[in-house]
Amino acid sequence: MTLTSTKQKYCSTTEASKLLGVSLGTVQQMVEEGVLDAWKTSGGHRRILLESLQTHLSRRGAAASGEQSRLSVLIAEDDQILQKMYMHTMEGWDLPLQIQIVGNGIDGLLAVGRRPPDVLIADLNMPGVDGFEMVRTLRANHDLADMDIIVVSGMEKSDIAARGGLPADVAIYPKPIPFVELRGYFQALVCRRIKALHGA
Repeated sequence: MTLTSTKQKYCSTTEASKLLGVSLGTVQQMVEEGVLDAWKTSGGHRRILLESLQTHLSRRGAAASGEQSRLSVLIAEDDQILQKMYMHTMEGWDLPLQIQIVGNGIDGLLAVGRRPPDVLIADLNMPGVDGFEMVRTLRANHDLADMDIIVVSGMEKSDIAARGGLPADVAIYPKPIPFVELRGYFQALVCRRIKALHGA
């Protein structure tokens, strides 16, 4: 192997650390752990295979993109059987969803306060602070305008209207839980998020 071809195929640990944005020690550890392919010169200096470095950068970029495309979903439902149905069904969709479930409106408001989800799915009849109060409180907060809210309830539309109704931008579905519609909804959201991340 000539010196020219070596320079084309390998880089130093210093160059690798700059490309990866990590310390020299981290690069050396990555070599020791087999994350990066490298060899040592007769002088004891590491030379890292560029192809290995490019593969690692591609994987890291894909992982970051995947994490950014994950949708956080908060579900407020007091029925424990339905909670399990939500979790079991939605985890089987093979979509990048991060799901959290709470059993009442107070816990729902606290969860949103800690970290606003991308989507809230709420029941209406819950103990303490019910879904009506929770949804109206959240929609009154302009900082949460981008959060999608979906109501899944066993209440009739006339009964919902009699309770003062819900904000116009809240989607309302009757129970049983419309998993087919919800899956299509989340698939569309994920696609939109991925396109936005890649500037499409």
